[in-house]
Amino acid sequence: MSASSEIDALILIVEDDPVMLRGLKDNFEFSGYRVKTAQDGERGLEIALSAKPDLIILDIMMPKMNGYEVLQVLRERGHAMPVIMLTAKGQESDVVMGLKLGADDYVTKPFSIRELLARAEAILRRQRQEKAPAITFGPFTLDLESRQLLRGREEIPLSPTEFNLLAYFLENPNRAHSREAILNAVWGYDVTVTDRTVDRFVTTLRTKIEENPRQPSFIHTVREFGYKFKLG
Repeated sequence: MSASSEIDALILIVEDDPVMLRGLKDNFEFSGYRVKTAQDGERGLEIALSAKPDLIILDIMMPKMNGYEVLQVLRERGHAMPVIMLTAKGQESDVVMGLKLGADDYVTKPFSIRELLARAEAILRRQRQEKAPAITFGPFTLDLESRQLLRGREEIPLSPTEFNLLAYFLENPNRAHSREAILNAVWGYDVTVTDRTVDRFVTTLRTKIEENPRQPSFIHTVREFGYKFKLG
């Protein structure tokens, strides 16, 4: 599957608090996602059934239909789109009920928007890997199952981090990514690394996939921000 055929993920956020809903919408859109919103469970279910989003951020306590009811209907009708539940209670029984009904993850309020974005990206990345065991770009193929980069039949050696960085770029092409976003997605929040770490790995990766690393065709620098992987 070619990464150039990928489209930006559609996120549905169902949350009855208008301030939180606006904040979540703004942050997901700033990160490059397309976003639809609903302020009650009934409307959220309607949008989920019609738009078939790639991921749903679903509050539990809402008017008309609560999050459990929305999730139950979706799963009963055979819709498998991933769902992250938002709960203000943080009680074990709430978490267990959500997971039993088919939720993929949960976040307890108050939460860090960076953590929620990271969890969403992790779920979407797994989903893309299941759909696309191999991604082609230029003369290369990145095999996500064998974790190999191939040029024809020749394997191009990559370190585990180089592979993860390239996979992240290919799964999110033609979008500007800040160094912070790249660090969070590839290295995670618990690892102490700096922006210079991203720069060093990009430099090394360019030597392996670019015909002319000084004039790259794929990994472009976005001045004073980060990088963009261009395809198509």
